[in-house]
Amino acid sequence: MSRDVREVCGAWQQHQRHSFLQPSPGLTRHVARYWAVSWEYAEPYRQLIVPYPNVHLTFQGGRALVTGVSSGHQFRVLSGRSGVLGVAFRPGCFRPFLGAAVSTITDRTIDAREVFGPALPSEPDVPAVERLLREHAPEPDPKAELAAGVVALVIARPEITRVDALAAEFGTSVRQLQRLFAEYVGIGPKWVIRRYRLHEVTERMAQGAELDWAGLAVELGYADQAHLVRDFKALFGETPTRYAARY
Repeated sequence: MSRDVREVCGAWQQHQRHSFLQPSPGLTRHVARYWAVSWEYAEPYRQLIVPYPNVHLTFQGGRALVTGVSSGHQFRVLSGRSGVLGVAFRPGCFRPFLGAAVSTITDRTIDAREVFGPALPSEPDVPAVERLLREHAPEPDPKAELAAGVVALVIARPEITRVDALAAEFGTSVRQLQRLFAEYVGIGPKWVIRRYRLHEVTERMAQGAELDWAGLAVELGYADQAHLVRDFKALFGETPTRYAARY
């Protein structure tokens, strides 16, 4: 399949604008960041969406949606002139809003009114969204903080490549950690570890590093290079070689 030249070597930046804001101090327990994307495309563009273990609340075209963690990559078609305002919740910290296991919305998108009721901002901006979140702010949940802390450790410690090693860091069993993630994060700890280790691969690509794929597979805890490439393609939608062309 031929490559859309608009996605190669950063060409997408000519058509899209991204901005990020940090939450107010009273909401940092729940919210990782606010984000906004605007775009203008004369011809439809297939945007690759690579997942992280965050639940998102988005506002676009008069609709508000809650999107659970996606287990794999997605493509969304962008066309014309439009934009989205979004809230990325901290991993594990949407469970108190949802009132149910976050795994119930994994790979799903639901109407935000199911969670926040009908009184959603008619003209959403960050101050209006923050008012909404404050109105629905749940009681502190120690397990949500624990789940967020486990994910934060995965990010901070690249040498963690196995679930049993992660469980040992918190003095728990693999099964207990899996249950915590199903309830609060929405996806398993193995997926989260793989996601952030593969993120490190794309960071090296972006820096122009020459990669020893066989050695890298061992470093990241894979049985061999083929398993690394398989996981990479499942998450990013293409082989590492093709993905590298983006940079």
